[in-house]
Amino acid sequence: MGLYLTKDERRELLEIARRAAASYVKEGKVPGERPGSPKLSEPGAAFVTLTHRGRLRGCIGYTEATSPLYRTVQECAVAAATEDPRFSPVKPGEIREIRIEISVLTPLVPIRPEDIEIGVHGLMVRKGSLRGLLLPQVATEYGWDRRAFLSNTCRKAGLPADEWEKGAELFSFTAEVFGE
Repeated sequence: MGLYLTKDERRELLEIARRAAASYVKEGKVPGERPGSPKLSEPGAAFVTLTHRGRLRGCIGYTEATSPLYRTVQECAVAAATEDPRFSPVKPGEIREIRIEISVLTPLVPIRPEDIEIGVHGLMVRKGSLRGLLLPQVATEYGWDRRAFLSNTCRKAGLPADEWEKGAELFSFTAEVFGE
């Protein structure tokens, strides 16, 4: 799926994410809907990040484009609200204060550490069954350099911080990031 969604497609995806999360939190079901734009029905990989008063409240996503983008966004919005193990599930009274950010991902490609560009690349580290992923905006938000980004992605995978220098596989992606 090519990136570069239009302003209307971005707005539609954000509305789909909000309806899915709100409906699931309040009623336990996701509304059945079809997007207006055909591009949103193409396979797409995405993460949905929820914040509450500027603080992370949930973030779930898929790196593989196995479902239509709008379905991926629905599933991730619901999962970010209810299944992120770092947080308690979002309560119905909270949903109005939740802000949604969507990151639509390009496919993962192998990358060498020296080729990682902060603010451009997201990163996935994999060794054996362990894997960790950080979106491109995370390194920028924390002011990390390349080494810190690599080390923190390794930690997210449950690996030693220097595992990226010891044979862990590195993959990058870019993301089209937009939010409410």
